[in-house]
Amino acid sequence: MTDIADRADTRAKHLDDLVDVPLVRLWLLWGMFWLMLTPTIGATISSLFNFPDYLGTSLMLGFGRLRPIHVNGVIFGAFSTLFIGLCYYVVPRLCGIPVVWQWLGYPLAWAWNLGLVAWLGSLIFGWNQGLEAGEMPFFADLVVFVVLLALTIQFSATVARRRDNQLYVSLWYLVAAFVWTVMNMILGSFILPFYITGINSAAFHGLFIHYIVGLWITPAGYVLIYYFLPAAVRNPIYSHKLSLIGFWSLALFYPFVGIHHYLYSPIADWAETLAIITSMLLIVPVWTVLQNFFGTMIGRWQGFGGNLPAKFLIMGSLMYLVGCFQGSVEALRSIQQPTHFTDFVISHSHLTVFGTFVVWAVGGLVYVWPKIHGRELRSFKMGNWSFWLITCGISTMGIVLSAQGLQQGYMLMAGAEWLDSVVAIRAFWFVRTLAGLSMDLGMTLLVYNLLKTAMNPLGVGFTAPAHGATQ
Repeated sequence: MTDIADRADTRAKHLDDLVDVPLVRLWLLWGMFWLMLTPTIGATISSLFNFPDYLGTSLMLGFGRLRPIHVNGVIFGAFSTLFIGLCYYVVPRLCGIPVVWQWLGYPLAWAWNLGLVAWLGSLIFGWNQGLEAGEMPFFADLVVFVVLLALTIQFSATVARRRDNQLYVSLWYLVAAFVWTVMNMILGSFILPFYITGINSAAFHGLFIHYIVGLWITPAGYVLIYYFLPAAVRNPIYSHKLSLIGFWSLALFYPFVGIHHYLYSPIADWAETLAIITSMLLIVPVWTVLQNFFGTMIGRWQGFGGNLPAKFLIMGSLMYLVGCFQGSVEALRSIQQPTHFTDFVISHSHLTVFGTFVVWAVGGLVYVWPKIHGRELRSFKMGNWSFWLITCGISTMGIVLSAQGLQQGYMLMAGAEWLDSVVAIRAFWFVRTLAGLSMDLGMTLLVYNLLKTAMNPLGVGFTAPAHGATQ
């Protein structure tokens, strides 16, 4: 048994040596910056629904300019930057070799993040292409595309040179996420804004924005939880077959989903119906991967309370279950009648994009950050406060946005004036802002905790996790 433990320690040390720690740290620090900034902008602009004049009358601080900063900042700043940084940790450990052209990661980090600064800053001045999740000006489009293309080549080349012929499921999703997104960027950045017009533009934009969610954020999120959940709880993934079903069903069904927001429109009826059918079929990949995640926890629930990374990953999985079921059923024509153009849809997007994928990225961050600094998290208690503030915030936001969306939708269907429907749901908007502030406070405590973990002298001022947590 001692020999087995020694060999395991030697292998772990070898895998640790493959990781370029300063590179991972650089990406994750930028990710924490965006994690602090862009959700806070969301709470700032949500206050406009109850206090419409509190930011003044400047166009630069208007809802129309701040909202795309929030949306794009969360997707490409908070989530994507953390994801890429975690890829530089995961890929060498799964491939058994350092990431090829490792030096390239540093200029890519600066190009990506300074490009985001220029992109989001330009939105304040109204430089906007008018496509949701594709508002970025062309110069920023070009920077993001080049960086993603370089990352795709770098990670794919590393996977191709791996030592083990077996391809772990996280690598399946990682390669797919980057390849699919490079192709989607060609559509959304270089074709859609310039060559597709009219109703066809709306149809292809529905595809583009859902490809960002379903073919970038979703497989990227699967990369993180498929790697970090088994690592955090020290249990093998429940079923490799389920992971393959999840992968291929996602690849098969998701490309047709995007038009489900354009029902009752001039888009061809067959395309709308196909979007509805595939939206319902998305239950297959969602439930199979969730069965895999909860199955991985079998025999490990007793230490769950003190395992902070696992808590974030499982909480995100619960949000995924609720948010994706909500997304599938709202594609039905009968459900979309009261929910379309209401905050019911916004509830779905928050539960999935933030409640699931950003939370999964946070789970990976909480797992990796102490490890690359060779110490435990500075304060498990503060980390637990962060977890519950974020969990209560996103749960409350999902509930109140769903409730107010349904109330407004049925009021409008009953013939109520639009202004009367807005007055009736103002209380929900106020609670939504409080929920956002709870999430912001939780993330602020988390980032502070992580930075103190990195800055404190080893062993000074640390508090051990409760219940023998595995970190």
